Amino acid sequence: MKKIIFTISLLSMLTGITLAQQTTIPEKYGNTLNAGIGIGYYGYVNHSIPVLHADFEFDVAKNLTLAPFITFYSYQNYYYWGNAHYPYRDYSYRTTVIPIGTKATYYFDQLLKANARWDFYLAGSLGFAFRKTTWESNYYGEAGVVQHSSSGLYLDGHIGTEYHLNSKAGLFLDLSTGISTFGVSIHL
Repeated sequence: MKKIIFTISLLSMLTGITLAQQTTIPEKYGNTLNAGIGIGYYGYVNHSIPVLHADFEFDVAKNLTLAPFITFYSYQNYYYWGNAHYPYRDYSYRTTVIPIGTKATYYFDQLLKANARWDFYLAGSLGFAFRKTTWESNYYGEAGVVQHSSSGLYLDGHIGTEYHLNSKAGLFLDLSTGISTFGVSIHL
């Protein structure tokens, strides 16, 4: 599924590239609110997870932005456990994860000579993932067995594109190593 999405995104980017004459005024990417929904897939959960994401971009240099971000996802899973006093069976737990950090984005529009309606970028996110796990009420085993990252460090690589509907709004597709999102960009 990720290969299909990546291929579609790459084809979309390539078809948006034109040999139109570049303007001499550099494009500004900052002062943009990005809000989206998406999916994440994690091997320890064994299924995709719905995700909510928001960030706000600020220009820091030519073609480079920084964006504080917050993401939210929650999932339910099961853990097989038991002992001499409690029967062996699958016990359920719910984990909520909230990554918070900063996303650095570099735009390749000038290099690709992209049409003014398109933005193309590579990005990296760095932050912390705050996790909370709640077990069903009759589970008495070790509650830490589902911790997959004790440090809470959050890293993610991105490739993406935005299509400008007008000067104030656009649609974006952000494919990443962990969470891929589709959403709306509001340029302030």
